[in-house]
Amino acid sequence: MALPDPASLTLERDEAPGLRAWLKSPADWLVMILGTLYWGVFGSLLTVLGLMLRPFSGQIACQRLGRFLLHVLFRVFARFLRIMRVLELDAGALSKLSRTGGPMILAPNHAALWDAVFIISRVPGVVCVMKKSILRNPFLGGGARLAGFIANDGMTRTIRAATKSLHSGSRLLFFPEGTRTTPDARWINPLKGGCALIAMRSGVPVHPIFIRSSSRFLQKGWPLWRRPVFPIHIRIDVGEPLVPEPGESAHSFTLRLQATFEQELSRPHELRRQITHGGGSSTT
Repeated sequence: MALPDPASLTLERDEAPGLRAWLKSPADWLVMILGTLYWGVFGSLLTVLGLMLRPFSGQIACQRLGRFLLHVLFRVFARFLRIMRVLELDAGALSKLSRTGGPMILAPNHAALWDAVFIISRVPGVVCVMKKSILRNPFLGGGARLAGFIANDGMTRTIRAATKSLHSGSRLLFFPEGTRTTPDARWINPLKGGCALIAMRSGVPVHPIFIRSSSRFLQKGWPLWRRPVFPIHIRIDVGEPLVPEPGESAHSFTLRLQATFEQELSRPHELRRQITHGGGSSTT
C-alpha cells in the first residue's frame, strides 16, 4: 500500500477544540450515550453474576465462563463502533494467535485505554494483567474478577500469579510498558522488566503486538472533552515470538523486546506515530 502524503498524516486534526466539536456532532453524542449504556448494563450484569458465582470463583470452569463472556461483549462492542463509523479496526493478524495452541504471553504496546478490548475481542481465553483499581470498578471489575484477571499490585505477586496462570495453559495479556505510552515518547515507553521475568519463569514465548492508530484518542493525557476525527483507524499486527535464550538476563531480554517494538513501530507506515509539540503534532 502506498503511503499518503505526510501532510495528511496529522493525527490530531480535530474539527474544533473543546466542546464545540461535540456540539456540532449529535450523532457522536448518541454513540457515546449508547456505549456508556452498553457497559453500564452489561458490566453491572457481569458484576451480579460474579457475586453469585463468588464461592466458585477459583474454579477453572468459572473463570473460563468469565473469559468467554468478556470475549463476546468486547467483540459486540467493537462491531458496534464499526457500524456507527466510529472505528475502522484491522486486527486480522490476531487470528493466528487464536489458532495457536498452548500458553503464550501477548505483549502489545499500550497506545490507548481500549487496547485490551480489541485484543480480547479477537483472541478468546485471555487472562489480562491490569490495574487493581479496575478490578474494583463496579462496571468493569465484576467481569474481570469472574475471568480471573490478575491485579498488577506488586511485582512479586503479579509474577507469581501470571506464571501460575500460564502453567495452566492460559493466554496472558501483559502490557510491558506498564502504562499507556506517554505523549512525548517517540515510539514506546521504556519497557519494564515484568514481562521478561514472567517469560523466564514460565518458559512461555512472548508475542509482541504492534498497535497503530490514526488518533491519540484515549491516550495518556487526552482530555475526554476533546473530540477526535472519526472514524479512527486502528491496525494491529503481530510479530515473531521471542523466547529468553539460555543464560540471558531479564534486562537483556527486555532490551531485545524494546528493540523489536522500536524497529517495527518506526518503519514507514500510514499510521506511524507522530511527534507531539504541545497540543499539536508533526510528521517525521
